[in-house]
Amino acid sequence: MAIHWYPGHMHKARKEMVKALPSVDLVIEVLDARIPYSSENPVVADLRTKNGYTKPCIKLLNKSDLADPATTQAWCDAFEQDRNVKALPIMATQTGQVKPLIAACRQLFPDRKLDKPIHAMIMGIPNVGKSTLINALAGRMIAKTGNEPAVTKNQQRIDLGNGIVLHDTPGILWPKIENENSGYRLGCIGSIKDTALDYDDIGFYLVEHLLEAYPSLLKQRYDITNLPSEPLHFLEHIGANRGCLGAGGRVDLVKICTIVVNEFRNGTLGRISLETPEMIEKEMIEVEKIIKEKAEKKATRKKNFKKKK
Repeated sequence: MAIHWYPGHMHKARKEMVKALPSVDLVIEVLDARIPYSSENPVVADLRTKNGYTKPCIKLLNKSDLADPATTQAWCDAFEQDRNVKALPIMATQTGQVKPLIAACRQLFPDRKLDKPIHAMIMGIPNVGKSTLINALAGRMIAKTGNEPAVTKNQQRIDLGNGIVLHDTPGILWPKIENENSGYRLGCIGSIKDTALDYDDIGFYLVEHLLEAYPSLLKQRYDITNLPSEPLHFLEHIGANRGCLGAGGRVDLVKICTIVVNEFRNGTLGRISLETPEMIEKEMIEVEKIIKEKAEKKATRKKNFKKKK
């Protein structure tokens, strides 16, 4: 699914982050535990590396209570294959799970004295719970929170005490999402404004994954003994049961898809992950193939254009 939503403040925020990073000691990246790869901004990896040195990074897999715990652990293990990365599953709404982050920051700089603060830049795409995390860390309402993406618009600096200074940044996406599956998954968790999405589009994508990966949760939630194998048949069945009918008694697919997507987002369907490290490994092979083909076609068009001139 092609995503066309990149507000101007995101471009501005990226430039400000590039400017501020040299004075930052480490990066804290907040991810959504349901889609750790697709919610990982490739811009962050680029920004962390400068002059051959890679800044340490703590990856927080937030909303872990909504994700499949076994898959979340697999992602933490995968991320920590990079020696500069520490990965932790958390729930930003639980203060007890958030406070240990301060100790984790200090452990990365054991020789740093309290009179020389550790500067940490916190990053994350829209709607991953970054502002909620900041408020929990600070113990007071500092960052504006909301259930829609792009709430934070400006950078701010927050003294957390214990020698930790946090640099907050707006949630930024990136102009072009190469992996089409990532576009769908970002839509599923609500990291892209609903006005830029078609609910039936992401609903079909979500149901197709759930039928394959979590059939028992669908049976339990929608009280179905014989689960249809096709997304359309499944949606028509539960749409009829829920009374999501339009003209002529036909199921309103947009309405029932909206219900299913929202029930996934709020955890009503159960603890679900939309991607595994193995899935992403296979998808990236396809993405690289597509990128290569596009580059070759572009080179051919450019060559033919020069010949015409």
